[in-house]
Amino acid sequence: MKYVIRFQKTGVICYTSHLDIMKVFKRSFKRAGIRLAYSQGFNPHPKMGFAQPLSLGYEGLDEYIEFETENNPSAGKTESADEILSKLKAMMPEGLELMSIEEAVHNKTLAANTIAAEYTVEIPLQSDAKGTLSDDPHALWQGYMGQKEIIALKKQKKKKEPVPVDIRPKIREMVFYPSDTVLRIEMCLDSGSESNLSPELVIATLLERFDLAVPRSDIKVTRRKIHFKEILT
Repeated sequence: MKYVIRFQKTGVICYTSHLDIMKVFKRSFKRAGIRLAYSQGFNPHPKMGFAQPLSLGYEGLDEYIEFETENNPSAGKTESADEILSKLKAMMPEGLELMSIEEAVHNKTLAANTIAAEYTVEIPLQSDAKGTLSDDPHALWQGYMGQKEIIALKKQKKKKEPVPVDIRPKIREMVFYPSDTVLRIEMCLDSGSESNLSPELVIATLLERFDLAVPRSDIKVTRRKIHFKEILT
């Protein structure tokens, strides 16, 4: 059976890497006695994967993991989806909250189905770090999205030096919510194997465009939602 679990990743566990989160799930399946199906070949691995890796430090409010189970004849019966979810919930560390489980009927993997993601970026503001920031949301949108091109420096595997790329076509939507203390930005970006834009490139260009002297470590990023090509369940 193939399943999709929807979960949240919040709090201090956001500073746990994607690979370590994968290990947490693998160990949780094992401790819960849930047998995962494995791939064939010389180096078999469990049939389990996330829709999209979540960058270190990001919170995720609508994350997905898919997995395939193996029937266990010695158990006498196949566990239901609700039983699997209940067992896994008991194994999860603080900050990983499993919200729902469904049988998966989609043909492609979650990663192949992903097309976009919604984020909230919160930039703290102090009087000496506001730069040229306006209090008008429309003026902020025009000041950033009104550019013909939004050039960011992107690292590429085959080149040592970052390459300038125009990220504007990959920004699907952007809304600004300025206040005296925080600039909150909600945005929808291309995400997935076909076209992908990291929020880090958007953040870097925003800080430069509005002359904001804010350390990256002070900026909070939350992924609110992932969009897919086809219905998952």
